[in-house]
Amino acid sequence: MLKNFFKTTFRTLAKNKTYSFLNIFGLAIGITCAALIFLWVEDEMNYDNWNVKKDRLYAIANNQDYDGKVFTFDGVGSNATPGPLAAAIKAEIPGVANTGRISQHENTLFSLGDKSVYEDGTFIDPSIFNMFTIQFIEGNANDAFRQLYSMVITEKMAKHFFGNESNAVGKTLKADNDKSYTITGVIKDIPENSSVRFEWVAPFEIYLKQNDYLKTWSANSINTFVELMPSTNTASINKQLYGFIQKKQPTSNSRAFLFSMNDWRLRDGFNNGKQVGGRIEYVRMFSVIAWIVLIIACINFMNLATARSEKRAKEVGVRKVMGAGKKILILQFIGEALCMSALAVIAGVIIVWLVLPLFNTLVQKQLTLQLGNPLHILAMIGITAISGLIAGSYPALYLSSFNPIYVFKGIKLKNGGASLVRKGLVVLQFTISIILIISTVIIYQQIQHIKNRDLGYDRNNLLSMPVRGDMIKNFDAIKQEMLSTGAVENVALNSMNTINTGDNGPISNLEWQGKNPNLNVLVSFRSITPGFIATAGMQMREGREFVNVKTDSANMMVTEAFAKLMDKGSPVGKVVTFNGTHLTIIGVVKDFVYGDLYGSPDPVVFACLPQYASFLYVRIKPRQNTEQALAKLEGVMKKYNGAYPFEYSFVDDQFNQQFTSEMLISKLSRIFAVLAIIISCLGLFGLAAYTAERRTKEIGIRKVLGASIASVTSLLSKEFIQLVFISSIIAFPVAWWAMHGWLQNYAYRITISWWVFITAGVTAMLIALVTVSFQAVRAAVGNPVKSLRTE
Repeated sequence: MLKNFFKTTFRTLAKNKTYSFLNIFGLAIGITCAALIFLWVEDEMNYDNWNVKKDRLYAIANNQDYDGKVFTFDGVGSNATPGPLAAAIKAEIPGVANTGRISQHENTLFSLGDKSVYEDGTFIDPSIFNMFTIQFIEGNANDAFRQLYSMVITEKMAKHFFGNESNAVGKTLKADNDKSYTITGVIKDIPENSSVRFEWVAPFEIYLKQNDYLKTWSANSINTFVELMPSTNTASINKQLYGFIQKKQPTSNSRAFLFSMNDWRLRDGFNNGKQVGGRIEYVRMFSVIAWIVLIIACINFMNLATARSEKRAKEVGVRKVMGAGKKILILQFIGEALCMSALAVIAGVIIVWLVLPLFNTLVQKQLTLQLGNPLHILAMIGITAISGLIAGSYPALYLSSFNPIYVFKGIKLKNGGASLVRKGLVVLQFTISIILIISTVIIYQQIQHIKNRDLGYDRNNLLSMPVRGDMIKNFDAIKQEMLSTGAVENVALNSMNTINTGDNGPISNLEWQGKNPNLNVLVSFRSITPGFIATAGMQMREGREFVNVKTDSANMMVTEAFAKLMDKGSPVGKVVTFNGTHLTIIGVVKDFVYGDLYGSPDPVVFACLPQYASFLYVRIKPRQNTEQALAKLEGVMKKYNGAYPFEYSFVDDQFNQQFTSEMLISKLSRIFAVLAIIISCLGLFGLAAYTAERRTKEIGIRKVLGASIASVTSLLSKEFIQLVFISSIIAFPVAWWAMHGWLQNYAYRITISWWVFITAGVTAMLIALVTVSFQAVRAAVGNPVKSLRTE
């Protein structure tokens, strides 16, 4: 019987090649989309799973209240806890198994002979080795930091310097052309889907030695991690942490709490001190889209199978007369659907294998199929079963319900119910497709809205270089020589990246005459050199900018947002006190957007302190050849800072990187919208072919009576266009509701325009019209004599 089943199934597929192709290819596209999305979702959900103690590991986050607004520093990369906190928590709070500190990351130049490579790393307490699941290939955690200037590196870094040599332990590398570090261990590479990654680690004591202020409770500059004992109550720990820092530093504005490793990747969003979600929203959204695209593909099968049911009416009748019961027929047709689904899954896996490299480039991951993974095997079986059952359920029930007497007597079968279902499914398909089109347009508009926003500075032709070696010491010579190349308009130093907030930049202890004693605001502090305002393309609203380092060392500039915090009137000439130092305001800078690019500009103060600079900014002249200009700049840097490779980045590129998540949503939504339309049109194409075939005799009679090709085409197309119109009416309010809710996440946002909906609806109708018209015209131009004779 099984042999007969497969023979019948494949005979049916071969007999209806176009129908079979449309079904299998449509399902394959849907399965491909779902598979790619679920691979991405799996990677996101597995973030940090390489840590065995994941459920017991926490970062110390903290809330800080400034002028009624609570700012949250999540503790994973925000460097916002005091140095002594880790040891104090372990000693004083029961239930804490271990604590460890990690400094801010540093991109350090390591040298070995003629080879110099920048590697990202950090300084850590040795306890981190045992808290995180870090596997040593050479050396061990207990001996790694027995000497001060020691270092543990990853396999990848070891290969960079030592190739495939078996033992790197005991060898030395020079850091930043200064200190030599002895390698005491080699560890396995940290997985890509990890919140905390590095290529090297060194003892935290070195960092502490370099930054003595970290020994105090008043400096929030590092990350603190905690491992709890099993079954420890986190609520109890949080209760003790709430006022813990205040007991050590009464003036502190920091309220500490535990932030679970389970939430570091997906639930790192905070609003006014409350956890509000994060990347998990994207995971949920794309999971829903995956199922939607898969369901659209299944709808095609249901539509085409029910549409062609009359073609199989005699087969069903013969089977029933021969004794086949309804149950057998249902199993037969669902079995056929499962076979087609299995073929589609196989085709989908092949397509996924082909497009996965491109998808990895798009999502910036290294996803793999892992066909041997039991979870992936179960997923393929599950998709096959779900797709086959969803796609084959209604056709099976419908076909098995035929009355064989009606079939053999030639009585036309009543298929009004099936026709209604087909129309409903077509409406559902195009409703979803139109919603995706509208969403894609609005997401694109929102991204362009912020990109075209007046940022308060000119990001074009502006590049930055990290300060290395003797760049500050030789700054005057570097600036003059760069200007003399003729390719450069201006050069200046800055302590902060222009477009970022900088976790080590905000301060709150500024005082001035007449300040409201209850006013406590977070202000970004930046140390710059004269000429920075012009270099960055910022504008002065009042007063002047710095002109000389010596004469302006006791002066400061403020932005408009800071000026509003002071008394009414001009702030120029007023004195601001910072850590006992009195600085006179000499100018007001137009507000510029940084950090949260969707929010309002926060207050900033500028001091003329080049010794604290971290970035050198260069404004290239307009219409300069970029490659030639960079070559000239590289020549200058080799002359004055030759021990370090020439490295730079354009501010425009840095700005675009701020929209990684939004750009990913935009690109994926465009792809899925196009695929949803393609899948829907495949179904529409098959239905139009069936309709034309079913009405062959009618078309022939109409043409004999004088009907034109245009009128016949219109007759066959009208019904489908009406269905797409109904889809538009349903899709418009749903899309508005969904996108209106999404836009509420952004303070600086667009207003949804009515023309977006009209454009999406008209686009869908035009696509549907082209799809249907192909079959309609084909039927209309046929020879009516031939069709009437054969019919």
